[in-house]
Amino acid sequence: MKRMNSDIKYMFRCLELAKNGLGVVAPNPMVGSVVVYRNKIIGEGFHQQYGKAHAEVNAINSVKNKTLLPKSTLYVNLEPCAHFGKTPPCADLIIEHHIKKVVIGCVDSFSEVSGKGIERLKNAGIEVVVGVLEKESLELNKRFFTFHNKKRPYIILKWAETKDGFIDVDRECEEHSNQFKKQTDCFVPLRSTRNDVNNWITSPLSKKLVHKWRSEEAAIMVGTNTALNDNPLLNVREWTGKNPVRIVLDLKLRLPKEIYLFDKTISTLVFTYQKKEAEENLEYIQLDASKNLENQILEALYKRNIQSVIIEGGATLLQSFIDANLWDEARVFIGNKTFEKGLKAPNTNLLPSSTEKISDDVLLIYKK
Repeated sequence: MKRMNSDIKYMFRCLELAKNGLGVVAPNPMVGSVVVYRNKIIGEGFHQQYGKAHAEVNAINSVKNKTLLPKSTLYVNLEPCAHFGKTPPCADLIIEHHIKKVVIGCVDSFSEVSGKGIERLKNAGIEVVVGVLEKESLELNKRFFTFHNKKRPYIILKWAETKDGFIDVDRECEEHSNQFKKQTDCFVPLRSTRNDVNNWITSPLSKKLVHKWRSEEAAIMVGTNTALNDNPLLNVREWTGKNPVRIVLDLKLRLPKEIYLFDKTISTLVFTYQKKEAEENLEYIQLDASKNLENQILEALYKRNIQSVIIEGGATLLQSFIDANLWDEARVFIGNKTFEKGLKAPNTNLLPSSTEKISDDVLLIYKK
């Protein structure tokens, strides 16, 4: 029991280290590793950047006295790789240093690894233990495993709704449509945009948290109406980190070219039924109107190695992914505000798995 508690302690440290790679190592998994000699950590490391050294390499390199390695145990939350990718196999480095024991959080289901690293270590006479904090290890790399096992990105749905269940105000559709038709070469914000209508639901703290989330995912997606009504930037201006790839559905190419999503400052994908040539930082992906929309989108994102997507609206787009059963978790803010009428919020028909208070808001997390 003492030995197992020790293994859990060091595996928790691996998971702590691995989290430092969130948002910067994708499409690689987040991995942390520690080297332990006589119940003392003598080396540790994590995968810091895509294409750079893996966690095991950094942990081994950090050990000052390499003569201790043959008497040490290496802990890592994910099976060491056994193939040549952008870096040499980690399993070979472990074998080269004659490390006597390796404790692993979970098996890597990626086909290039998938048990091969464990097999190579065992064939070299190394004692291997698998499954310490396995559930936590799988959860940490849920994006990676979903991408490789389901051949699609990990889908996070996010929206904010009022206490009475609305996601947006009543926007007077006929007047809205008429104003849109009158636009020419210059984008004039519609009367019902976020600048003119008090449709903001959540607190500033919740907004900051959303920008943090954006920095952790590969892409962020909105539908035509959200792009038109809110003219969003979809960046991480209230957090430190990289901007996700922006994705917008503009099936009939009716969005004004002057909206922020087309400013070419951030890599942006536009899904459309029309054919249009790519521009700088702006790629148009033509869809087939006779085929399933959601599946085509996810297939295109998978081919572009986009491992995770936050879908931020609108209600129609969010509900379409819910109805198609193509989502993994939903993050829903309940703001301290009522609209009385307007656009109804999506419905997952599930109970939340967790609830948290964020300033004046309530954050509900749904997981399938």
